[in-house]
Amino acid sequence: MAQLIDGKKISTEIKEALKLEVAQLKEKGTDCVLAVIQVGEDPASKVYVRNKKRACEFIGIESISYELPEETTQEELLQIIDKLNADSKVKGILCQLPLPKHINEDTVIKRISPQKDVDGFHPENVGALVIGQKGFVSCTPFGIIQLLKKSNIEIDGKQCVIVGRSNIVGKPMALLMLRENATVTVCHSHTKNLKEITKTADILIVAIGKPKFINHEYVKDGAVVIDVGIHRQENNKLCGDVDFDSVLPKVSAITPVPGGVGPMTIAMLMHNCVEGSKNY
Repeated sequence: MAQLIDGKKISTEIKEALKLEVAQLKEKGTDCVLAVIQVGEDPASKVYVRNKKRACEFIGIESISYELPEETTQEELLQIIDKLNADSKVKGILCQLPLPKHINEDTVIKRISPQKDVDGFHPENVGALVIGQKGFVSCTPFGIIQLLKKSNIEIDGKQCVIVGRSNIVGKPMALLMLRENATVTVCHSHTKNLKEITKTADILIVAIGKPKFINHEYVKDGAVVIDVGIHRQENNKLCGDVDFDSVLPKVSAITPVPGGVGPMTIAMLMHNCVEGSKNY
């Protein structure tokens, strides 16, 4: 019987521990303040921002919210970021992506101080990850490492295949798995013989944004499958990039959607906020 990797439970345990840390920091006179910026009315972004605020409330972090209209100019957004960079009380700055088309995401990411970049997207933090130095790590890949470790899944020496090469998940995930001594293969839209490659994986991590794309034909017996995707189907049910029902009989462990990777992303964001507060 496959182990269901319970991201909800693990994320709650992490947040409970962070709650204690935040209380201890406050006793020493250190405030934890996260600034969250959202531009426009993207419905998925609104849900994410709401969940982030709830998590802040739960662990005792103060959150400052900037909900800006769609027509906000890039210059106006950058001015807000500059103000937050200069505010010593603010320990973390998060600008919810995607941004409206008239705003350059790269420019915005680079403008956030690397010391406050709790999303781990700034080139300085990405570079630190590449060369194994200290810095903020992108929350979803960081959360996946915690899921594996807290589920007692061995990473050292294992074959890991990552399907997807985005800057937010695929690339940092590969670097983190290398750091844990896995042997890593990254597949993407130009990969030939995808099934043959994914079937070599002891740990298969899927982040491609295609509903139920990976079925049992892509998975070897006894593999661990981590599903990063989330999609709303016509019947209003959520599903991932993996066809859960098809894959379940073959695997030793798998993350469900919802309740797998998603809750961990927010837990690791909270972790980064607390780490940022400690560094001041």
